[in-house]
Amino acid sequence: MAAEAGKVDPMHQFTIEPLFGTEGWQLAGYHIPFTNSALWMALASLLMLVFVAGGMKRQLVPGRWQMAVESFTGFIDGLLAANVGPAGKKYVPYMFTLFMFILFANFLGLLPLGVVGLHAFTFTSHFSATGVLAVVTFAIVIIVGFAKHGFHFFSLFVPHGTPLVMIPLIFCVELISFLVRPFSLGLRLFVAMMAGHVLLEVLSSFVISTGNANIGLFAIAGLPSFVLMVGICALELLVAGIQAYVFALLTCVYLNDAENLH
Repeated sequence: MAAEAGKVDPMHQFTIEPLFGTEGWQLAGYHIPFTNSALWMALASLLMLVFVAGGMKRQLVPGRWQMAVESFTGFIDGLLAANVGPAGKKYVPYMFTLFMFILFANFLGLLPLGVVGLHAFTFTSHFSATGVLAVVTFAIVIIVGFAKHGFHFFSLFVPHGTPLVMIPLIFCVELISFLVRPFSLGLRLFVAMMAGHVLLEVLSSFVISTGNANIGLFAIAGLPSFVLMVGICALELLVAGIQAYVFALLTCVYLNDAENLH
């Protein structure tokens, strides 16, 4: 949190800052520093690898860790089976990685960490991160669609039974709707995570301000705000899981369009 003149800036928590000095790396003439965003991406990836590695023991009587990994794998497998069908089996590794990466990223950003020079950073609150995940997913959908159906993939933009005279208009509308998908997919996760963190920061600054003013004002306004903040923290944990699920669900829907043309 950045404080200036006794005020808390709720947007400071989203600032991407270089770590370990500003030296960074020089690549093809570009300055590439190691930032707090990169650090928390690396931590999310590391935790995901540790989580998966701990569940690969393949014991006859699985322990809790193995059961957790198998439960998440079964959840993703069921999600793909329900939305894509039997062809969705081959996407389980990608969907599991995508879902767990977003889930760990969202939860890590909610850690009550307050070490000097380091605080929890939610990189999914940046459209540059969620947008890349959405574009990669969109690219897979397009590649699968053309690889499996060729130019017949364009029939996705002309619903069955469309009158001949309406085909040019419907094709343009459906094409624009299709091209907007990666933007809406990345924007939904970015907005949800950013809004929750801003609200928590505003409430916490209000609690601190009323507490510094006097005990009476804190009892009237600060304490209810603190209770509300605790409730929103619990809600944010739920939102973190829901947003990972929504991202995975919409990816399954888009993969179904590429796999199963009607």
